[in-house]
Amino acid sequence: MTLSPVFRSQKSVQLLAEQGVWSRLAPDMEAQADAVRRVYEDLEQVIDERFRTESPHVPSADEVTTAEGLHFLQEYFFLILFRSIFGSMGIDKARLQAYTELNFCIKGTITAADNIFDDQAKTLLPLAPSAGARFMSILQLMSFERLLRGVLDRAASAGVMSEDDAPTIQRALLDRMAEIGVLEGSEEGGVDEIPTPDDMVEAVHRVRGGSLFALAFAAPSVLERGDLGQRMTDAEEAIARLGTAFQIVDDLTDFEFDVGRRSHNLLVSEIHHGGTEDERLALSGMWAGGPVPAGAVEGIFATSARAVLERAYVEARASFSMLHELGHWFDPELAEEVVHAIVGLEGVARMEALTSEA
Repeated sequence: MTLSPVFRSQKSVQLLAEQGVWSRLAPDMEAQADAVRRVYEDLEQVIDERFRTESPHVPSADEVTTAEGLHFLQEYFFLILFRSIFGSMGIDKARLQAYTELNFCIKGTITAADNIFDDQAKTLLPLAPSAGARFMSILQLMSFERLLRGVLDRAASAGVMSEDDAPTIQRALLDRMAEIGVLEGSEEGGVDEIPTPDDMVEAVHRVRGGSLFALAFAAPSVLERGDLGQRMTDAEEAIARLGTAFQIVDDLTDFEFDVGRRSHNLLVSEIHHGGTEDERLALSGMWAGGPVPAGAVEGIFATSARAVLERAYVEARASFSMLHELGHWFDPELAEEVVHAIVGLEGVARMEALTSEA
């Protein structure tokens, strides 16, 4: 899983607008757009023009509430939300901008790594197309490693952190990424055992989703001290729970893919350990290599799928309640709507089907 584009349905877009989320995030959208532009400029010094292409348009300050701005918000929603949370905690403006640039590099790094694991070709850098999707992901991965170090060096030169802080932050990030990677690597040949839903959430989803979202806090965990440091630690816990909710929802979207490669999936666990007799019978054939019928999640497995969805609600409610207590403005009453909305384009119809009769 990556920090994928979200809020793709028209209903989700209406939610953003009507509840004032879009407008409240506008300053952070502008800052995130500036960070992306800065990293694109850095890329010109990292790799020769033969391997680059024209940078995609990044919305300007007066475009954040337009269709162009909406596309950017969908792509970078979580990074924008992280910046909003950091700002509400009282992070210094200069350090906040460094974190914003750094989080773009983190998103790019995990996107490239995820491509390699899942044979995909998503890219966040204007790299010239070349033969071989896997090579492009490797090139993106190497580029972001250098870009990330450049962001840290720039912050050190600006006095935002000391020169000694940069390698400490890199080590913290690599350690955290390695923890997530170990889990991903353990599934390369498929899994034989299906843990209980409770065990799977703790051992898989709090790593694959929770620890992934918490990568944004690696640098603050090194740099922030005192009361602010403690508030950031509390905010990290809240964001980790949101990441857990996102991964739970992602399992509903990726059910067919996960069953095909026999990787951990919470819906599989829910069916295997607590599903109806019909659900368990249907799953056994699919898990043994049989085809997954179209619409199985919202059809055959709807009862268990809604039980999985309820777990996502619990995590999201806890997350936004914790953030609200820390002073962030996001309304915890919107938690369930956010759960419905944090799916990519391919998950919109599935989520609508599961919630229409819930």
